[in-house]
Amino acid sequence: MATRSMDDWLDAYGESHQNPTNKKVHFVCVPVIFFTIVGFLWAIPAPLFTGFWACLALVGVTLYYARLSPPIAVGMLVFSLLCLLALALLESAGVTIWLFSLVVFILAWIGQFWGHKVEGKKPSFFEDIQYLMIGPAWIMGFLYRKWGIKY
Repeated sequence: MATRSMDDWLDAYGESHQNPTNKKVHFVCVPVIFFTIVGFLWAIPAPLFTGFWACLALVGVTLYYARLSPPIAVGMLVFSLLCLLALALLESAGVTIWLFSLVVFILAWIGQFWGHKVEGKKPSFFEDIQYLMIGPAWIMGFLYRKWGIKY
């Protein structure tokens, strides 16, 4: 089986994200869901330092993206580091990360499913679970095109 290119993944993902309302919902909810998943991992008690499991997972995530597109991987790494910084700031402000992440995660998924109802198409991850990783790359790809960056 041939390996799909980043363009193949993004084009296929984009097929079920044509409606302008659904696109707007995804531009908010996809990064928020990514952030909350990092938050769940952050909240797991860690052997070496706070956020250890989140950092470890983000190394794997970065490698996944690097296999498809090194420039997308760099953008996702920057976003991942911003997520870690935001989580550290939230935690230092006394926010219970796992609870915050849970509430926001649920709200963001409600938004996602509403967006797909508006679109009239089911979410891509029902076809292939890897689309859960492609969603953030799709947004990064959009930003790269807007900024004139090749990926």
